[in-house]
Amino acid sequence: MTASEGISGIHERGYCVLRGRLPRRLIEDCGKIFRPILQNYLEEHELAPNRGANRHYVPMPFAGACFAAEFFFDPEILEVVRGVMGARVVADQWGCDVALRGSEYQRFHADFQRPLFEETPDLSLPPYILAVSFGLADVEAEDGPIEIAVGTHRMARDAAIRSVEWAECEVETVLLEAGDVLIRHPWALHRGTPNRTDTPRAMATIRYVRRWYTDASREVEAIPRPLWRSLTQEQQEMIRFPLER
Repeated sequence: MTASEGISGIHERGYCVLRGRLPRRLIEDCGKIFRPILQNYLEEHELAPNRGANRHYVPMPFAGACFAAEFFFDPEILEVVRGVMGARVVADQWGCDVALRGSEYQRFHADFQRPLFEETPDLSLPPYILAVSFGLADVEAEDGPIEIAVGTHRMARDAAIRSVEWAECEVETVLLEAGDVLIRHPWALHRGTPNRTDTPRAMATIRYVRRWYTDASREVEAIPRPLWRSLTQEQQEMIRFPLER
């Protein structure tokens, strides 16, 4: 898929997938580092899931193989993101959505549900948030892939929900190989499906926003100062996270 096809896919369908975009080695290294982080997290939070039954959102650290410049600054990914939202975008969230065995079908929903203008919640606006996600391993049908209701990002919320409930729109299951990158409009209705395996399904996600937009909707980790100093000025201007004290 070319960048222009990806941009068109987001505008028309609500998402696109760049196949084989990230090096599999980087994905595997990130997965190895993340496994003990997840285990430590679950020891404290397993009985208090924050994304539904046996589902967890875990902030990703900027440490070791959990951070790679390719994740945040890949030119083709950024070409799609900037093609949808303009050149002045920043990354402001870095986390991992994990589905464990025992997870269930979520309700179809949109992310970041508070409208930008609360007095006109169904006002049609250009995108100002995109989610860029990739699995830390292959995501097959039994692993709990995401399902996306095609085109619902262009509908008023009530109409979008009705179109799903009445089976008036196409719902697509997004299967990914390690290295594939999913870029989606967060207002396209979607849901997680059950993970029927004993391996946690981990989907790492970077949120990109237009520079003027900000919220505190999810917890994020701070960037270590040595890592920050290692970035170019252009890279520093593209990420908006707190710095370690």
